[in-house]
Amino acid sequence: MKPSGQKSIRALILVMIAVVVIGILIAKNYYGNANRSVDPRIVHARELYAKYDSYAREGNFYMIFALLDSIELVYNATDHYRNSFELGVLDNNRTAALLTISMYMDSIPAAYNPFSGISTDSIVALAEIHARQAIATYVNWNADYKDRTIQQISLMIESEFMKGLENMDPDTKGKHLESRAREIEEAVRENDRRLSVCYTNLGLVFRQKGAYKDAVEQYEKALELWDRNLDAENNLNKLLNRPVRKRNIIQKLFPPDRG
Repeated sequence: MKPSGQKSIRALILVMIAVVVIGILIAKNYYGNANRSVDPRIVHARELYAKYDSYAREGNFYMIFALLDSIELVYNATDHYRNSFELGVLDNNRTAALLTISMYMDSIPAAYNPFSGISTDSIVALAEIHARQAIATYVNWNADYKDRTIQQISLMIESEFMKGLENMDPDTKGKHLESRAREIEEAVRENDRRLSVCYTNLGLVFRQKGAYKDAVEQYEKALELWDRNLDAENNLNKLLNRPVRKRNIIQKLFPPDRG
C-alpha cells in the first residue's frame, strides 16, 4: 500500500497536468478566435514581429532595424494605423536598440551593426529622436481615447477603419471593427506603462550625454507613471548613489513587455 504522502503528490501532479492541458486548450481556442478577427491588412506585421526576439537574442541589429522598417511599412499602408500606438512601440524598440549599440559598440560585430561607422554621439542623438517620437505617439493616443468605452471607440474609428474593407461581408467587417476597438481600449490601459518605458529610455539618452539632472527627471517621470518600473528605479538609484534593488523571482520569470 502506498503511503498517503505519495498519493497526495501523485494527485497534485495529475491536477497540475489537467490544469496545463485545460490552459492550452483555452489559449488555443482564444487565440484561434482572436486571429480570425485580426484586421487582415496588418496580419503580416504581427507575423514579422514574432521574429523580433530571435534577432534580439542574436544581437543582429541589421535584421532588427530591417524588421522594424518592414513592420512600419505594413502599418503605414493603411490610413487608420499611420498614427497608431503600434508605431510608438516600433519607435521605442528602435530607441532601445540604438542605446544598446551606443553602450556596447565595441563588442558588436560590424556585420551585425548597421551603425558601425557612426559616432556614439550621433547614435545617441538618433535614439533621442525615436524616444521623443514614441512619447508623442503615446501622449496623442491617450488624448484621443482615454476614458472612452469600446462602443465610443468603435464610433470614433469606424469611418477611417472601414476604408479598404468595403468588399467584406458586414458581419466580418463588424468583427474586425470590434476587435480593433478592444485593442485600442487595452492599449490605452497599457499607455502609462509604455510611456514609463519611453521615459526610462530617454533617461538613458541623457545619462549617455552626461546630462544627469535631466536623466533623473526622466526616471522620476517614468516612476510616476509606473511605480513598478525597476529599470527606472535602479537607474535612478545609481545616479543618486543608492543601492540597486534586485528582481524578485516573479519579476525574473515574468519580465515586463517592451514598450
